[in-house]
Amino acid sequence: MYEAFYGVSCRPFSKTPDPRFLYFGRAHEEAMARLEYAVSERELVVLTGEIGCGKTTLSRALMDSLPPEKFDVVTVLNPRLTPQQFLRTIARGLGIPVDQFQKDDLLDMLYMRLYDRFSMGRTPVIIVDEAQLILGRGIFEEIRLLTNFQLDDTNLMSIVLIGQPSLNERLKHSDQQPLRQRIGMRYHLCPLSSGEIIPYLAHRLAVAGRAEPLFEQAAADAIYRYSGGVPRVINNLASNAMLEGFIREARTIGADIVVNVAREFDLVADAVESLKAVNT
Repeated sequence: MYEAFYGVSCRPFSKTPDPRFLYFGRAHEEAMARLEYAVSERELVVLTGEIGCGKTTLSRALMDSLPPEKFDVVTVLNPRLTPQQFLRTIARGLGIPVDQFQKDDLLDMLYMRLYDRFSMGRTPVIIVDEAQLILGRGIFEEIRLLTNFQLDDTNLMSIVLIGQPSLNERLKHSDQQPLRQRIGMRYHLCPLSSGEIIPYLAHRLAVAGRAEPLFEQAAADAIYRYSGGVPRVINNLASNAMLEGFIREARTIGADIVVNVAREFDLVADAVESLKAVNT
């Protein structure tokens, strides 16, 4: 609706995890560097972050960054599975005909497939999104057992667990100590800082085809106050602000438009302090 008015070819603040729009602020840049290193070292990785901070988008960018001739990526988007379903999902992703094998045989086939991939110079990468939703302890135990698939001097695969902060709480449980000891890399993805809001907005607008600034500094400040720097909330505010700006025929987005949108969504201006309270 507002694309032509603001000179963009698509909606720059969509909620879909399109890696083209990923803005590499300090936290996201560091997270990507750590993920790429850990995957190259075939480590077990845990990436956490608050809801809407860009974890899934970051995982898509990670997948895009891995050369397909060297890595086999298997994604588990819904981890609410039984342990056997979890293993079958991984096996199927690695091209194993799962219907032909029981669990013990499936584990043997997984090891053989992983070793074959290693012999070919390839690294399987298992990415489990929303890992805080894993049911019970069974899948965590299967993940621990998968980390046992290794040679004397290297692991045969990398596993990336992505989830909300409650994932860390689950991993703190005493019965998860064997799994915790196998974690080679941890990172908690924080929201954007106040100084990153303007560059974030500009980046997404540029990807959509607009080079000129659209959001005034006061509008960016208001977006930060109401969003706490959480990208998903920023996108919602910015997208609706562009719609309201279009209706008003405003060539730039001012703070008054952002405040009006925030009120429509019942957002409060102390989102930054609220996030700090949650994380303490």
